[in-house]
Amino acid sequence: MFPEIKGLNEECGIYGIWGHDNAAQLTYYGLHSLQHRGQEGAGMVISNSESLEQVKGLGLVTEVFKDTAFQHLAGTLAIGHVRYSTAGGGGLLNVQPFLFHSQKGSLALAHNGNLTNATSLRRKLEDTGSIFQTSSDTEVLAHLIKKYNDLPFTQSVKKSLAQLKGAFAFLLMTENQLIAALDPLGMRPLSLGKIEDAWVVASETCAFDVTGAEYVREVLPGEMVIIDEDGIRSEFFSKKTDRAICTMEYVYFARPDSNVDGENIHSARKKLGKQLALEAFIEADVVTGVPDSSISAAIGYAEQAGIPYELGLIKNRYIGRTFITPSQQLREQGVQMKLSPVRKIVEGKKVIMIDDSIVRGTTSRRIVKMLKEAGAKEVHVRISSPPITHPCYYGIDTSSFEELIASTRSVEEIRKMIGADTLSFLSVEGMLEAIGRSKQQKNCGQCLACFTGEYPTDVSKDSDLQPTVIGGSRAW
Repeated sequence: MFPEIKGLNEECGIYGIWGHDNAAQLTYYGLHSLQHRGQEGAGMVISNSESLEQVKGLGLVTEVFKDTAFQHLAGTLAIGHVRYSTAGGGGLLNVQPFLFHSQKGSLALAHNGNLTNATSLRRKLEDTGSIFQTSSDTEVLAHLIKKYNDLPFTQSVKKSLAQLKGAFAFLLMTENQLIAALDPLGMRPLSLGKIEDAWVVASETCAFDVTGAEYVREVLPGEMVIIDEDGIRSEFFSKKTDRAICTMEYVYFARPDSNVDGENIHSARKKLGKQLALEAFIEADVVTGVPDSSISAAIGYAEQAGIPYELGLIKNRYIGRTFITPSQQLREQGVQMKLSPVRKIVEGKKVIMIDDSIVRGTTSRRIVKMLKEAGAKEVHVRISSPPITHPCYYGIDTSSFEELIASTRSVEEIRKMIGADTLSFLSVEGMLEAIGRSKQQKNCGQCLACFTGEYPTDVSKDSDLQPTVIGGSRAW
């Protein structure tokens, strides 16, 4: 279910700034606002125009960047990264941004996404002499750029990006240049903002709010935005672009105060909840949502159904997102520590429990059990997305069909497994309508692969595909 799913791991966040005297401090605040996208590690690289300096570590942003860890960093250009990885992809070496030095200068890069052809590219690069330092797919880009060292830097980046397949949002930085790039499908969110004369790039617009940046626009699919002393300019490394943004950004990943592709996430989730009430209404006493990502949908469901919304579940704010923990055992233990039912709200009541998704089902079962142990007469589970039936190859860690409870079971079988009195999911058509899309369009602008098995790229031609990573952190 919700956070336990988030073994769905698209989760990483990137933040970059060019031309600000407080670049390190603003990067810290930007990463802190993106903490929900990754809690395993964090890092930043800052430039003083002559050299690049790095600070990174395992843990939360506040743990990695203690006062003495970055306050001494001086410079006007910086990039940062918060990271989540799957089993085998962890460790300090894989914490980004990565930093490389050569005779022609230094390069730092940070990545959100998953390169589906990373294994074959890595093999070819190693055959021609490249020596990899990490187990991350992200490092492939650095070696490709080095391969085209005879070209001007921006052209080597452009030529390298054109060889990548999959989902990726990249930030690259030299001593005096910042480059942001988004894959031709635009599967990951990436936006451009401004603080007076300084430029900012971030995974989510919530990072602009906390650092005082004004939203300018989104980075476009297949676009490479270059920022340096000559100003800001745009080039495209792919002529074939066709937006297919990950729908789970709207359902779960993004923060409610962020805007993705022009849509506010809180508003989108409310509409998902309202549509769910239209499709799966049931008489009940209260509606409650699983904190935090399902609260907006629960409010929407309650408004549409005319049933009171109540805080039937309380979250311990000092426990991180369950899905961020890298093992199922820790995820299950985390659920018990993190959520508590409010007995006086649910006792003797027919409760509608709204959640954003069910993946493995373990967390859903535990929450239903908690509500019933707290005295709920009935628990009716409503999910504000369709059943997740297919693995993701673009950076979400659903590593096999076997892990997905809905891949081989009916809704009724799932209902029995989680112990709910009734269970309903939102339809694909209803989900798209709620976020302003239409499946009838040739290109609805969304990736629906995990719900429909219709992948936006031809996965059958990509022998690399092993859906085991997230956030640019594949383990070999």
